[in-house]
Parts: sequence; structure tokens; C-alpha cells
Amino acid sequence: MQLGIEGRGAMVAAASKGIGKAVAASLLGEGCRVSICARSEEALEAARADLLALHPGAVVHTAPCDVSRAEDLQRWYRGAEEAFGAVDILVTNTGGPPAARFADLTEAQWAAGVESTLMNVVRLCRLVLPGMRERRWGRIVHITSLVAKQPMDLLTISSTLRAGLSALTKTLGNQVARDNVLVNAVLPGHVMTDRQRHLNEIRSKEQGITMEEYAAKVQTSIPLGRFATPEELGDVVAFLCSERASYITGASLQVDGGIIQSTF
Repeated sequence: MQLGIEGRGAMVAAASKGIGKAVAASLLGEGCRVSICARSEEALEAARADLLALHPGAVVHTAPCDVSRAEDLQRWYRGAEEAFGAVDILVTNTGGPPAARFADLTEAQWAAGVESTLMNVVRLCRLVLPGMRERRWGRIVHITSLVAKQPMDLLTISSTLRAGLSALTKTLGNQVARDNVLVNAVLPGHVMTDRQRHLNEIRSKEQGITMEEYAAKVQTSIPLGRFATPEELGDVVAFLCSERASYITGASLQVDGGIIQSTF
């Protein structure tokens, strides 16, 4: 299937590893020019080398960026716009906020979670939307989490904010649809990333079992019986960014191996 996005300029946040890097790889495979950001310049250059090894001759722009800082986001956007001429695709993505139960969280941790998980999305959308609406073409995809629909005790902040991002996906999608700007979200389940390994470590210690035992326990709870790979998420996001997904907006798509049990 030809996705029809060759030559489009794309920004993918937090893309030095994990799901973000896989999204960048999928978009490059479809002929997009991609700008990636992360806090570490060294990690970015390593990711760029990996991506170019997968897609020789591709255009990969990098920008050191702390997504919780508005000035960093603006600098990243201006650099991508200058490099590509226009930003047609935005994929928002962040590492998860602190993993803890409500009683163990401080107000500072809540504030940091809002900045890094919610406000960065708001700010990035505000940056890219004027150009997308003027050109009457744009794709925005938010990487959130299964906890947007199925909250978890250990992920109090994430569960709260990811649900809010689902609401933003719907309301913003409605407001810009007539300009041919599509806004969707992807809700990953258990994906084998550094974040998943960190959560496995916390929970295995709580339960007094090894990480391997806990990982096996998690996988038995997933109807498909295994963790997802980042690449499986990357391909779904690339589809939502494409011409083939031209009648999908305001959707929060579960990519979770069937673990979310709600019917809506």
C-alpha cells in the first residue's frame, strides 16, 4: 500500500529510542523527511546513525530539546520548518511521568508531569497548526497509553493526563477537521521499551519476584500473549499520518494486543 506521504516534513518527539525512534523509522520508510528531538545530543546522533543505516539517503534532522521547556519546543519547530520548508506531520511523544500511587506523589511531581506530558503537546500543536491549516493538510498523532482508558494504580499521573489527551484529541480534531488537518491518538499497551523495563522492575520488587517472572505474568494477561515491539507501533502511526487514513480523526486507537477490555 502506498501511503502517499513521500516528501512530507515530519516532527517526532522523544525519538532517540523506543516508540519514537520506531515511528521515525516508519515515516522515513515512507519517504518523509523527519526531525527528531531528545534531551541528549549524543543519543540523538546515535539514533540518527541508526536511522540512516536503515534508510540510506534519507533526510534526518536532529534537535536537542527538553519537551517540558516551551523555548526548546519553539527552537525545534523553527529548525524543522527551516530544514523542510513546512511541517506537515507532528507526532507527540514523551517518557512517562513518575510512577507512584497518589499518596506517594508530591505537588512538584504533579506539576512536572503536567509540563512534560500535557503542556508539551498543547505547545507543539499551537506551533504547527497555523501552517497546516493554511496549507489545508496536516496530520497530528499523539502517543499516549492504554491507561487513558484503563487506569493503573502505579501510574496515577499518567492515567490522569493521558485521559485528558484523549479529550484533547477529540476536541481539537473536531475544530480543525474542515481544514483537512487530522488529529488522532495511539494508545500503546505493553511495549518492550526502557519504560516497560522500569515498570517491570518496580512491580517485580513489590511482588517479591524476579523481573523475568513478572514479565511472564504480564504477558499471560495480554490476549495476544506477548509484548509489542516498537516497530509495530511505528507502522500504525505512519498509517494514521498517511493519505490512506484520510477519514480518521478524533480517534484514540488502541494498539494493545487486546488488553483493554472496554467495548468503547
